[in-house]
Amino acid sequence: MFKTSHLLFSAVLAMSALLPARSHAQTGSAAGAVFVMTNAADHNEIIAYKRGTDGSLQERQSFRTEGRGSGGVTDPLASQGSLTLSQDRSWLFAVNAGSGNISVFRVHGANLSLMGKVPCGGSEPVAVAQHGNLVYVVNAGGGSNVQGFYLHPDGSLKHIADSTAYLSTGNSGASSLSFSPDGQFLLVTEKLTNKIDAFHVQIDGTLAPIVVNPSAGPGLFAVLFAPNGTAVAVETGPAGATDASAISSYWVQPNGTLSAISTSVPTLGAATCWHVITPDGRFVYTSNAGTATISGFAIGSTGTLTALAGTIVGTNPTGSTNLDLALSADGKFLYTLNSGTGTVSTFGVNQDGTLTSLGDAGGLSADSGFNGIAAF
Repeated sequence: MFKTSHLLFSAVLAMSALLPARSHAQTGSAAGAVFVMTNAADHNEIIAYKRGTDGSLQERQSFRTEGRGSGGVTDPLASQGSLTLSQDRSWLFAVNAGSGNISVFRVHGANLSLMGKVPCGGSEPVAVAQHGNLVYVVNAGGGSNVQGFYLHPDGSLKHIADSTAYLSTGNSGASSLSFSPDGQFLLVTEKLTNKIDAFHVQIDGTLAPIVVNPSAGPGLFAVLFAPNGTAVAVETGPAGATDASAISSYWVQPNGTLSAISTSVPTLGAATCWHVITPDGRFVYTSNAGTATISGFAIGSTGTLTALAGTIVGTNPTGSTNLDLALSADGKFLYTLNSGTGTVSTFGVNQDGTLTSLGDAGGLSADSGFNGIAAF
């Protein structure tokens, strides 16, 4: 459905997205790291865990972003993508919603080196997306816009002239953004208007005029692309309904309009706001904060979504309020950021898409405004 990628874009995503998911019982995976963001209003920090080959989290460290978060209690940013790893896992991008800037870290395993900060080009940055040498941030405050940057080999970000693009309204509730696998489109979600904005990415990194699409179902929150070009969006569902959250999939047409494939497939959970897609594109998992559960779906070659047996494939302890979630680069482990208990839960990903609980790592402050998780 997509055109050939621009020459200036990196081909790294195409390589990293093809790593197969394997059973958590298999051996031989390299150790990695898991990062979460405090979003603290006085000084924002990244908490980094070393990841063992068995998925366990060890040796917690903290690194200041030199910016300020928004503060708050539970999910104050109301976004997905506030903490984002680059495709090659060399760089970590963090939003500082309180000080209106983006911090860039060089990644050395579970150690981070702050390379610098740049103004977000708006107010209240809530999410970042990267593709090749392009980085875009969505700003939820003020005029609700997106802003583009060139990513240089040293990790520095340089503002792209004329790259500011405004969403459908000044108070849209912007909450996520995602590049298509070929870098041709950038999708942005608007919670308050229940719309998905599509921007064609031009050869110079700027964006063509906005194409506004209605969400297939109520309560739109976040969107991600699968490696095959399917756009997958999660929906909290109609107000007042019980366990009525859902997930939908779309194709992006050449003119930026979205064609629905699977429409509002039930997650059987509440407050479904976050999701993650396995590196091989076989499965998508949703984090259902209201019911402390995780739902699983298979992604077909045509973009269809099929619930895995029972739909609910993982359960966190009651009161976890599991927010964002992340997968290890090899697709073997899934991690959830649990605001209510101040923990990170670990699940092994089995070959059939089912999950096996592997325990929790504690030590975070409960109900203290944590937002954002990334892993490799």
